[in-house]
Amino acid sequence: MKKKNCIKIAKDVIITEIKGLKKLQKSLDKNFNRAVEKIVRTTKKNGKICFIGLGKSGAIAERASKTFSSVNTPSLYISASEFSHGDSGVLQNTDLIIIASSSGETQELKNCITFAKRWGIYLIGVCQKKNSTLYKSADIKIFIPSAAEAGLSMLPTTSLSMFSALFDALAVAILKEKRFDLKDFKKLHPGGTIGASLLRVSDLYVSDKKKLPLINENKSMNEGIKIMSAKKLGTLIVLDSKKRLKGTYSDGDSRRDAGKDLKKLKVKDLMTKKPITIEKNVLAVNCLRLMQNNKITKVIVAKRDRVEGLISIHHIIDSGIR
Repeated sequence: MKKKNCIKIAKDVIITEIKGLKKLQKSLDKNFNRAVEKIVRTTKKNGKICFIGLGKSGAIAERASKTFSSVNTPSLYISASEFSHGDSGVLQNTDLIIIASSSGETQELKNCITFAKRWGIYLIGVCQKKNSTLYKSADIKIFIPSAAEAGLSMLPTTSLSMFSALFDALAVAILKEKRFDLKDFKKLHPGGTIGASLLRVSDLYVSDKKKLPLINENKSMNEGIKIMSAKKLGTLIVLDSKKRLKGTYSDGDSRRDAGKDLKKLKVKDLMTKKPITIEKNVLAVNCLRLMQNNKITKVIVAKRDRVEGLISIHHIIDSGIR
Protein backbone atom coordinates (compact mmCIF):
# COMPACT_ATOMS: atom_id res chain seq x y z
CA MET A 1 0.00 0.00 0.00
CA LYS A 2 1.35 3.40 -0.97
CA LYS A 3 1.94 5.97 1.74
CA LYS A 4 -0.33 8.50 0.07
CA ASN A 5 -3.20 6.01 0.27
CA CYS A 6 -2.63 5.63 4.01
CA ILE A 7 -2.78 9.37 4.44
CA LYS A 8 -6.03 9.49 2.48
CA ILE A 9 -7.48 6.78 4.70
CA ALA A 10 -6.44 8.70 7.79
CA LYS A 11 -8.06 11.89 6.49
CA ASP A 12 -11.25 10.01 5.63
CA VAL A 13 -11.39 8.57 9.17
CA ILE A 14 -11.04 12.03 10.66
CA ILE A 15 -13.67 13.49 8.31
CA THR A 16 -16.09 10.70 9.23
CA GLU A 17 -15.55 11.23 12.96
CA ILE A 18 -15.97 15.01 12.60
CA LYS A 19 -19.36 14.40 10.99
CA GLY A 20 -20.33 12.30 13.98
CA LEU A 21 -19.18 14.99 16.41
CA LYS A 22 -21.26 17.58 14.53
CA LYS A 23 -24.33 15.36 14.91
CA LEU A 24 -23.61 15.11 18.62
CA GLN A 25 -23.25 18.88 18.88
CA LYS A 26 -26.68 19.41 17.32
CA SER A 27 -28.32 16.75 19.48
CA LEU A 28 -27.45 18.31 22.86
CA ASP A 29 -30.54 19.46 24.76
CA LYS A 30 -31.71 20.49 28.23
CA ASN A 31 -30.72 17.08 29.61
CA PHE A 32 -27.07 18.11 29.28
CA ASN A 33 -27.72 21.13 31.52
CA ARG A 34 -29.63 18.95 33.97
CA ALA A 35 -26.72 16.51 34.11
CA VAL A 36 -24.23 19.29 34.85
CA GLU A 37 -26.43 20.74 37.59
CA LYS A 38 -27.05 17.34 39.21
CA ILE A 39 -23.35 16.39 39.18
CA VAL A 40 -22.37 19.72 40.75
CA ARG A 41 -25.07 19.40 43.44
CA THR A 42 -24.02 15.82 44.19
CA THR A 43 -20.36 16.72 44.77
CA LYS A 44 -21.29 19.78 46.85
CA LYS A 45 -23.03 17.37 49.22
CA ASN A 46 -19.87 15.20 49.33
CA GLY A 47 -21.31 12.63 46.96
CA LYS A 48 -19.12 10.99 44.35
CA ILE A 49 -19.67 10.17 40.70
CA CYS A 50 -19.47 6.51 39.66
CA PHE A 51 -18.88 5.76 35.98
CA ILE A 52 -19.92 2.32 34.77
CA GLY A 53 -19.30 0.74 31.39
CA LEU A 54 -18.30 -2.42 29.61
CA GLY A 55 -15.78 -3.12 26.87
CA LYS A 56 -14.77 -0.12 24.75
CA SER A 57 -17.48 2.10 26.21
CA GLY A 58 -16.09 1.15 29.61
CA ALA A 59 -12.63 2.34 28.58
CA ILE A 60 -14.11 5.72 27.64
CA ALA A 61 -16.04 5.87 30.92
CA GLU A 62 -12.87 5.06 32.88
CA ARG A 63 -11.00 7.90 31.18
CA ALA A 64 -13.91 10.24 31.90
CA SER A 65 -13.74 9.30 35.58
CA LYS A 66 -10.08 10.30 35.70
CA THR A 67 -10.83 13.59 33.93
CA PHE A 68 -13.62 14.40 36.39
CA SER A 69 -11.40 13.65 39.39
CA SER A 70 -8.63 15.86 38.02
CA VAL A 71 -10.99 18.86 38.05
CA ASN A 72 -12.20 18.32 41.63
CA THR A 73 -15.26 16.22 40.83
CA PRO A 74 -14.58 13.06 42.90
CA SER A 75 -15.31 10.01 40.79
CA LEU A 76 -14.46 6.37 40.28
CA TYR A 77 -14.93 3.76 37.60
CA ILE A 78 -16.41 0.29 38.06
CA SER A 79 -16.61 -2.23 35.25
CA ALA A 80 -20.16 -3.48 34.79
CA SER A 81 -18.86 -7.06 34.90
CA GLU A 82 -17.38 -6.49 38.38
CA PHE A 83 -20.18 -4.33 39.74
CA SER A 84 -22.36 -7.23 40.87
CA HIS A 85 -19.48 -9.05 42.54
CA GLY A 86 -18.90 -6.74 45.49
CA ASP A 87 -17.56 -3.56 43.88
CA SER A 88 -20.95 -1.88 44.25
CA GLY A 89 -20.34 -1.74 48.01
CA VAL A 90 -18.42 1.50 47.61
CA LEU A 91 -21.62 3.38 46.66
CA GLN A 92 -24.12 5.23 48.85
CA ASN A 93 -27.46 6.81 47.99
CA THR A 94 -25.81 10.25 48.10
CA ASP A 95 -23.72 9.28 45.07
CA LEU A 96 -24.57 9.41 41.37
CA ILE A 97 -24.10 6.75 38.68
CA ILE A 98 -23.29 7.47 35.04
CA ILE A 99 -23.61 4.47 32.75
CA ALA A 100 -22.14 4.61 29.24
CA SER A 101 -23.32 2.03 26.71
CA SER A 102 -24.01 2.02 23.01
CA SER A 103 -26.80 -0.57 23.21
CA GLY A 104 -27.90 0.00 26.81
CA GLU A 105 -29.08 -3.60 26.96
CA THR A 106 -26.38 -5.98 28.26
CA GLN A 107 -27.24 -8.14 31.26
CA GLU A 108 -24.33 -6.73 33.25
CA LEU A 109 -25.68 -3.20 32.78
CA LYS A 110 -29.20 -4.28 33.72
CA ASN A 111 -27.83 -5.52 37.05
CA CYS A 112 -26.28 -2.09 37.64
CA ILE A 113 -29.56 -0.34 36.76
CA THR A 114 -31.50 -2.60 39.14
CA PHE A 115 -29.02 -1.82 41.93
CA ALA A 116 -29.36 1.94 41.37
CA LYS A 117 -33.16 1.75 41.51
CA ARG A 118 -33.18 -0.48 44.59
CA TRP A 119 -30.90 1.82 46.58
CA GLY A 120 -32.26 5.11 45.30
CA ILE A 121 -29.05 6.18 43.56
CA TYR A 122 -29.53 8.81 40.87
CA LEU A 123 -28.76 7.49 37.38
CA ILE A 124 -27.56 9.29 34.25
CA GLY A 125 -27.70 7.11 31.15
CA VAL A 126 -25.59 7.84 28.08
CA CYS A 127 -26.46 5.61 25.13
CA GLN A 128 -27.42 5.38 21.46
CA LYS A 129 -30.71 3.48 21.72
CA LYS A 130 -33.79 5.35 22.93
CA ASN A 131 -35.76 2.12 23.30
CA SER A 132 -33.09 0.52 25.50
CA THR A 133 -33.47 -0.41 29.16
CA LEU A 134 -30.75 2.08 30.11
CA TYR A 135 -32.37 5.01 28.33
CA LYS A 136 -35.83 4.27 29.70
CA SER A 137 -34.56 3.72 33.26
CA ALA A 138 -32.23 6.73 33.55
CA ASP A 139 -33.26 9.76 35.61
CA ILE A 140 -31.40 11.91 33.09
CA LYS A 141 -31.11 10.59 29.55
CA ILE A 142 -28.31 11.75 27.26
CA PHE A 143 -28.69 10.49 23.70
CA ILE A 144 -25.69 9.87 21.47
CA PRO A 145 -27.00 9.91 17.87
CA SER A 146 -26.06 7.17 15.45
CA ALA A 147 -23.31 8.05 12.98
CA ALA A 148 -21.26 6.20 10.38
CA GLU A 149 -18.27 4.40 11.85
CA ALA A 150 -14.92 5.01 10.19
CA GLY A 151 -14.09 1.62 8.67
CA LEU A 152 -16.05 -1.50 9.54
CA SER A 153 -19.62 -0.80 10.67
CA MET A 154 -19.18 -3.18 13.61
CA LEU A 155 -15.95 -1.53 14.80
CA PRO A 156 -16.67 1.40 17.16
CA THR A 157 -14.65 4.41 16.05
CA THR A 158 -16.85 7.44 15.47
CA SER A 159 -19.20 6.42 18.27
CA LEU A 160 -16.33 6.19 20.76
CA SER A 161 -15.15 9.67 19.78
CA MET A 162 -18.69 10.93 20.37
CA PHE A 163 -18.90 9.35 23.84
CA SER A 164 -15.48 10.74 24.70
CA ALA A 165 -16.36 14.24 23.48
CA LEU A 166 -19.61 14.18 25.45
CA PHE A 167 -17.78 13.38 28.69
CA ASP A 168 -15.14 16.03 27.96
CA ALA A 169 -17.94 18.54 27.41
CA LEU A 170 -19.50 17.57 30.74
CA ALA A 171 -16.16 17.93 32.56
CA VAL A 172 -15.47 21.38 31.11
CA ALA A 173 -19.01 22.58 31.77
CA ILE A 174 -18.72 21.38 35.37
CA LEU A 175 -15.37 23.07 36.00
CA LYS A 176 -16.78 26.33 34.64
CA GLU A 177 -19.87 25.96 36.81
CA LYS A 178 -17.59 25.45 39.82
CA ARG A 179 -15.29 28.29 38.68
CA PHE A 180 -12.42 25.84 38.86
CA ASP A 181 -9.25 27.58 37.59
CA LEU A 182 -5.52 26.98 37.23
CA LYS A 183 -4.89 27.65 40.92
CA ASP A 184 -7.36 24.92 41.84
CA PHE A 185 -5.91 22.62 39.17
CA LYS A 186 -2.45 23.09 40.63
CA LYS A 187 -3.61 21.96 44.07
CA LEU A 188 -4.69 18.62 42.60
CA HIS A 189 -1.57 18.20 40.44
CA PRO A 190 1.39 19.01 42.70
CA GLY A 191 3.77 16.57 41.03
CA GLY A 192 5.16 15.83 37.61
CA THR A 193 5.30 18.05 34.56
CA ILE A 194 1.81 19.47 35.10
CA GLY A 195 2.58 20.47 38.67
CA ALA A 196 5.83 22.13 37.65
CA SER A 197 4.23 24.01 34.77
CA LEU A 198 1.67 25.55 37.14
CA LEU A 199 4.18 26.81 39.69
CA ARG A 200 4.32 30.57 40.13
CA VAL A 201 7.20 32.81 41.08
CA SER A 202 5.62 33.11 44.54
CA ASP A 203 6.12 29.35 45.04
CA LEU A 204 9.88 29.53 44.46
CA TYR A 205 11.33 32.95 45.22
CA VAL A 206 13.31 34.12 48.26
CA SER A 207 10.97 36.46 50.12
CA ASP A 208 12.52 36.63 53.60
CA LYS A 209 13.93 40.16 53.84
CA LYS A 210 16.65 38.91 56.21
CA LYS A 211 17.97 36.67 53.42
CA LEU A 212 17.84 39.29 50.69
CA PRO A 213 21.02 41.23 49.71
CA LEU A 214 19.49 44.67 50.20
CA ILE A 215 21.65 47.79 50.30
CA ASN A 216 21.18 51.53 50.15
CA GLU A 217 22.46 53.19 46.99
CA ASN A 218 24.72 55.56 48.97
CA LYS A 219 26.65 52.80 50.73
CA SER A 220 30.19 52.02 49.61
CA MET A 221 30.79 49.33 47.03
CA ASN A 222 33.18 47.70 49.46
CA GLU A 223 30.29 47.17 51.91
CA GLY A 224 28.10 46.00 49.05
CA ILE A 225 30.54 43.24 48.13
CA LYS A 226 30.55 42.06 51.76
CA ILE A 227 26.74 41.89 51.82
CA MET A 228 26.61 40.06 48.50
CA SER A 229 29.13 37.49 49.76
CA ALA A 230 27.27 37.02 53.05
CA LYS A 231 23.82 36.52 51.47
CA LYS A 232 25.20 34.13 48.83
CA LEU A 233 22.65 35.02 46.17
CA GLY A 234 25.18 36.43 43.72
CA THR A 235 23.65 39.88 43.46
CA LEU A 236 22.81 43.11 45.27
CA ILE A 237 19.38 44.74 45.33
CA VAL A 238 19.87 48.49 45.52
CA LEU A 239 17.34 50.74 47.28
CA ASP A 240 17.01 54.45 47.92
CA SER A 241 16.25 56.06 51.28
CA LYS A 242 12.52 55.38 50.80
CA LYS A 243 13.13 51.65 50.17
CA ARG A 244 12.33 51.99 46.47
CA LEU A 245 14.16 49.82 43.95
CA LYS A 246 16.90 51.75 42.17
CA GLY A 247 19.17 49.14 40.66
CA THR A 248 21.09 45.89 40.92
CA TYR A 249 24.67 44.75 40.99
CA SER A 250 25.77 41.18 40.25
CA ASP A 251 28.81 39.06 41.02
CA GLY A 252 29.56 39.23 37.29
CA ASP A 253 29.67 43.03 37.58
CA SER A 254 32.09 42.72 40.52
CA ARG A 255 34.48 40.63 38.45
CA ARG A 256 34.42 43.23 35.69
CA ASP A 257 35.09 45.97 38.25
CA ALA A 258 37.91 44.09 39.96
CA GLY A 259 40.53 46.73 39.07
CA LYS A 260 38.59 49.64 40.54
CA ASP A 261 39.02 51.10 44.01
CA LEU A 262 35.70 50.00 45.48
CA LYS A 263 36.31 51.80 48.79
CA LYS A 264 36.00 55.17 47.04
CA LEU A 265 32.92 54.25 45.01
CA LYS A 266 29.28 54.15 46.05
CA VAL A 267 26.91 51.40 45.02
CA LYS A 268 24.95 53.84 42.85
CA ASP A 269 28.09 54.60 40.87
CA LEU A 270 28.35 51.06 39.52
CA MET A 271 24.84 49.58 39.79
CA THR A 272 22.71 48.69 36.79
CA LYS A 273 19.79 51.09 36.77
CA LYS A 274 16.22 50.11 35.89
CA PRO A 275 16.75 46.37 36.42
CA ILE A 276 14.38 43.78 34.97
CA THR A 277 11.70 42.78 37.48
CA ILE A 278 8.80 40.36 37.65
CA GLU A 279 5.65 40.10 39.74
CA LYS A 280 5.21 37.14 42.07
CA ASN A 281 1.96 35.87 40.52
CA VAL A 282 3.62 35.19 37.13
CA LEU A 283 4.06 31.53 36.13
CA ALA A 284 7.59 30.35 36.88
CA VAL A 285 7.92 28.96 33.35
CA ASN A 286 7.35 32.48 31.99
CA CYS A 287 9.94 33.81 34.42
CA LEU A 288 12.41 31.28 33.02
CA ARG A 289 11.69 32.51 29.48
CA LEU A 290 12.28 36.08 30.66
CA MET A 291 15.68 35.10 32.04
CA GLN A 292 16.65 33.18 28.92
CA ASN A 293 15.57 35.97 26.57
CA ASN A 294 17.56 38.56 28.54
CA LYS A 295 20.52 36.24 29.27
CA ILE A 296 20.28 36.72 33.03
CA THR A 297 20.16 34.23 35.88
CA LYS A 298 18.31 36.23 38.54
CA VAL A 299 15.28 38.49 38.58
CA ILE A 300 14.09 40.83 41.31
CA VAL A 301 10.50 40.17 42.34
CA ALA A 302 8.78 43.51 42.76
CA LYS A 303 5.47 45.29 42.52
CA ARG A 304 6.14 48.63 40.91
CA ASP A 305 9.25 49.84 42.78
CA ARG A 306 8.71 47.83 45.97
CA VAL A 307 10.96 44.79 46.30
CA GLU A 308 9.25 41.57 47.40
CA GLY A 309 12.03 39.08 46.78
CA LEU A 310 14.49 37.48 44.38
CA ILE A 311 14.30 34.43 42.16
CA SER A 312 17.18 32.67 40.42
CA ILE A 313 17.26 30.33 37.47
CA HIS A 314 18.36 27.56 39.83
CA HIS A 315 15.17 27.90 41.89
CA ILE A 316 13.17 27.31 38.72
CA ILE A 317 15.23 24.48 37.20
CA ASP A 318 15.40 22.65 40.53
CA SER A 319 11.58 22.63 40.62
CA GLY A 320 11.50 20.55 37.42
CA ILE A 321 10.75 23.31 34.93
CA ARG A 322 12.74 23.26 31.71
